[in-house]
Amino acid sequence: MEKVKIRKTHFVLVLITVMIFISLFIPYKQALVFIQVETNRVSAFLPISIGETFKIKYTHSIHLSDVIESYEVVNQDVIRQFELEYENFGIGMPSEVTAGETFEIKDGKYLIKNMKRDFPSFILRIGQVRANHTLIYNKNSYPLSEFIEPGTRVKVQIKKLNVIQQLKGVGILAD
Repeated sequence: MEKVKIRKTHFVLVLITVMIFISLFIPYKQALVFIQVETNRVSAFLPISIGETFKIKYTHSIHLSDVIESYEVVNQDVIRQFELEYENFGIGMPSEVTAGETFEIKDGKYLIKNMKRDFPSFILRIGQVRANHTLIYNKNSYPLSEFIEPGTRVKVQIKKLNVIQQLKGVGILAD
């Protein structure tokens, strides 16, 4: 009778250990992730939900003025750029809109609104000199160079992360 109790206890402990171990590898937390292109490693992540928005602000390398790209998380596989704000026309900046988009001038800035440019992901090189790429989320600014080494190319996408990936990457915003 005593041996049966010990075996039962041992079985339960092994089962719990296996379940905990497996749960470490099951993706469950949806996040905006920044994945190093060369290593495919999550450098940083921001927990985010479908329907939420974020912006990436940077200083244009030629015009030396701010550019703000606004995005929405449409679903697990789609990030939609819905607005672009910039101060100067010229190299690297659009001079016209596509069907359905609107162009406005407000407070000396050019705005392209109603954009519906969908991406499963996009590549971003974190500026080394003056770009100062900054993630803006819920009216808070997070300079990406504080989380990702300047000069690094990252793939930006929506992805579910498991506990191990979260521990390896840098959480931009603690939940």
